[in-house]
Amino acid sequence: MNLSTATDSQRITRRHFFSECGYGVGKLALAGLLTDAFAKSTEPAGTHFAPRAKRVIHLFQAGAPSQLELFDSKPKLKQLEGSPLPPSVIGDQRYAFIQRNAAVLGPRFPFARHGQCGAELSDKLPHLAKVVDDIAIIRSMHTDQFNHAPGQIFFSTGFAQPGRPCLGSWLSYGLGAETDNLPAFVVFSTGGGISGGSALWSAGFMPGKHAGVRFRNTGDPILNVSSPSGVDVRLQRESLDLIEALNRRRLEVENDPQIATRIESYEMAFRLQSSAPELMDLKSERPETLKLYGADPAKPSYARACLLARRMIERGVRCVSIYHSGWDAHSDVAGNITNNTRATDQASAALVQDLKQRGLLDDTLVIWGGEFGRTPMVESNPTLNRSLGRDHHPQAFTLWLAGGGVKGGVTLGATDELGFHIAERPVHIHDLQATLLHLLGLDHERLIFHHAGRDYRLTDVHGSVVHDILS
Repeated sequence: MNLSTATDSQRITRRHFFSECGYGVGKLALAGLLTDAFAKSTEPAGTHFAPRAKRVIHLFQAGAPSQLELFDSKPKLKQLEGSPLPPSVIGDQRYAFIQRNAAVLGPRFPFARHGQCGAELSDKLPHLAKVVDDIAIIRSMHTDQFNHAPGQIFFSTGFAQPGRPCLGSWLSYGLGAETDNLPAFVVFSTGGGISGGSALWSAGFMPGKHAGVRFRNTGDPILNVSSPSGVDVRLQRESLDLIEALNRRRLEVENDPQIATRIESYEMAFRLQSSAPELMDLKSERPETLKLYGADPAKPSYARACLLARRMIERGVRCVSIYHSGWDAHSDVAGNITNNTRATDQASAALVQDLKQRGLLDDTLVIWGGEFGRTPMVESNPTLNRSLGRDHHPQAFTLWLAGGGVKGGVTLGATDELGFHIAERPVHIHDLQATLLHLLGLDHERLIFHHAGRDYRLTDVHGSVVHDILS
């Protein structure tokens, strides 16, 4: 399936040129980054082969969780704590905040084996331990990026700089929407700010309708989506019809894809006025379900976002991304892990359990992980008021997947005894992206968007499907 664009009929005006040199913000902020003036796609006709998954929930742990405190037990580090790693191990690797001769820091928490599979987890993941037979753990992930924003963008888009479509946009483009009442791709964020910003859910040079729509975690999901007092449905509909007529008239003159995106955004906003309140109201959930997630219906939290993600995929949303920031443990890695697992472990495991109980896990793919890992060496810098932390480590990190054709109870790959290098079955970010598309019935080499004279792919084009974790 070769997806191409047609640009011969495009007209470029001065206003059009200047509008494309920056970022536009729609009235309801539904479109995100709008499409490039030279891109007008032919939508895909369907999957390349039978999919195992129909939808994705991505639990992105922004800031990079320490695999050495969660998934990758290294007793040798405890033995060597306080001593520097041999130069032969570090090689020419440079770090942002620590010296090459920094001392080793041992794991801060004990590990134990769980489930029939015997997967080893730290005691900070007691809830994940209960569903460990349903997940596949990859301990041999590696990436090309060692700073947060490029790392997060690379994970999401396959490229380290902003401007390309993210995974959710590729899924919206390749598979289309399952519902007209909600966006195909929805985004939540919890914790603090996100280094990669809106580039993580941008449609890049694709039409803006494929961008992620960022929902708030409480109140109106999108600011100004509720009609003001005195505006009833009929008046709202008539106003939108008039706006649409004016926009379509302008679209015929300029053939500007931004205008087409704006028309679709207004229509989606109108539909959200009726569908979003019911979706966001958790009062209809059983008390047992709220307790399972640890969610308070009235308070924004990671747990509430996870429960909303389940409700969204039940209603036809194709992809939900939850960005939970705050894992950047340059100081006090033990405290960082304790706080973040307290906020995320129960809800992450509950999502897997809840989907399984409802018969949704078989065709819903869940992904949990960050942009890279943390160093085996300690970061301590009195000038920056840092101690007992860990720096960025792109050479090796851990993530897990569940559902949607993933084999549960599997632990793939391994690092060396120091947790520095990958010792078995390396998996690159592009390998993971190729695998995710494969599970959704899409060949990463054949899912193409033509832009500015060349074909683009999510992996562009690198990586191989990781068949070891497929059921």
